[in-house]
Amino acid sequence: MLDRPAGRLLLCTDAGVGGVHLDLERFPVEDLGYRTTVATLSDVAAMGGRPLAVVIAICAPGSVDVVGITASARDAAVASGCLLVGGDLSESPVVAVTASAVGEECEGRVVARSGARPGDSLFVTGALGGSAAGLRLRREGAGLNDALVLAHRRPSARIAEGRLAARLGATSMIDVSDGIARDLRRVADASGVGIEIDHVPPATGASEAEALGGGEDYELVFSHPDPGAVTTGFADAGLRAPIMIGRVVEDPSVRRLRGAPLPDVGWRHGQDAE
Repeated sequence: MLDRPAGRLLLCTDAGVGGVHLDLERFPVEDLGYRTTVATLSDVAAMGGRPLAVVIAICAPGSVDVVGITASARDAAVASGCLLVGGDLSESPVVAVTASAVGEECEGRVVARSGARPGDSLFVTGALGGSAAGLRLRREGAGLNDALVLAHRRPSARIAEGRLAARLGATSMIDVSDGIARDLRRVADASGVGIEIDHVPPATGASEAEALGGGEDYELVFSHPDPGAVTTGFADAGLRAPIMIGRVVEDPSVRRLRGAPLPDVGWRHGQDAE
């Protein structure tokens, strides 16, 4: 049972399927619980909200360690400042985890992906491509505790950064779940604007291609009319400075990276994991 907050509730859900969202031949099955929980909590972060609780449903064969999946989902919730408060379990021929989060709006506003305006600057809260690079390295034989492999196994929902961006007046925001090239297109489409990107910051050990289309980094991309206010606000809060990557322009047909067409890469629904 949860107390109802004074503001509006935020409801998010995400599903993770073994063999699609996690390579079960190379990663422990409990990683599916952690990653799926972070995915839905990241949606709360991308609206500038504060998560209150998570529930999960696990479908799996009887031989699968559902206790481990549950424990990892709980760890992900606690790392994001909330609790795992319940769920359901069912036998299934494949492993699937569905995580649903309840959050609350902060500062009396919810940031959507549809509010970007011409003249806004575009920021990302951290380097990209680490998750994709970790998957690649694991397939090449890297250990489970390699730093980039851990970026794939144990991502973070940027709750504090999302709340601060909302408080500072971000006009739009989205998490980088499907690759920044794909997710920025969603912001541009929803807002009816164009985007010009100067650079995409790759994580150490990741390629630009992985940064552009790898996805599952769960950093936040947001637009804001005043770059100075963003820099000062993050510094005052003691948070890592976001990286300015480009700008919003008026022409909705514009999708450019360093003056060239922005590559149409990233996760598409229905696409199998490679």
